[in-house]
Amino acid sequence: MPLPPLPDAAIVLRADAADWRAAVGLAGAALARSGAARADYADEMIRMIDEHGPYVVIAPGLALAHARPGPQVLGDGLSVVTLATPVAFGHPHNDPVRVVLGLAVHSLDHHLPLVAELANVFNDGDATGRLAAAITADEVRGILGVAAVGRPAADAAASA
Repeated sequence: MPLPPLPDAAIVLRADAADWRAAVGLAGAALARSGAARADYADEMIRMIDEHGPYVVIAPGLALAHARPGPQVLGDGLSVVTLATPVAFGHPHNDPVRVVLGLAVHSLDHHLPLVAELANVFNDGDATGRLAAAITADEVRGILGVAAVGRPAADAAASA
């Protein structure tokens, strides 16, 4: 299953976040702007971390913020937030976080395939660093191998 398109509204570069809650809130707000989730989806992502700990910090410098499918999810979507100053989530090995991905999935059937597709991107050990250093939305899309809304993935990768 390919990753969902990544419109400009779902990308926030060099953002300021006081802590992990603010960083996850930015990822949730970007999902809402893109039309993938309602604004309160960010609260669900934060609640999941409050309940289960910093399991979303999946690699050094990288968090994959998400929550279960529910009424806050309007469709499959992805957001990318890079942070001007990394923040700690409380993970013993992978803090601090420089890149927060937000993931919204409308169906449990889509959750594992989308996470697996993201994992393929991050098999490249440099992907997190390249995302953290990205200065344009097209550069982010090129690293992730995704399209902007209405553009084929090959076109997005070619323009990055």
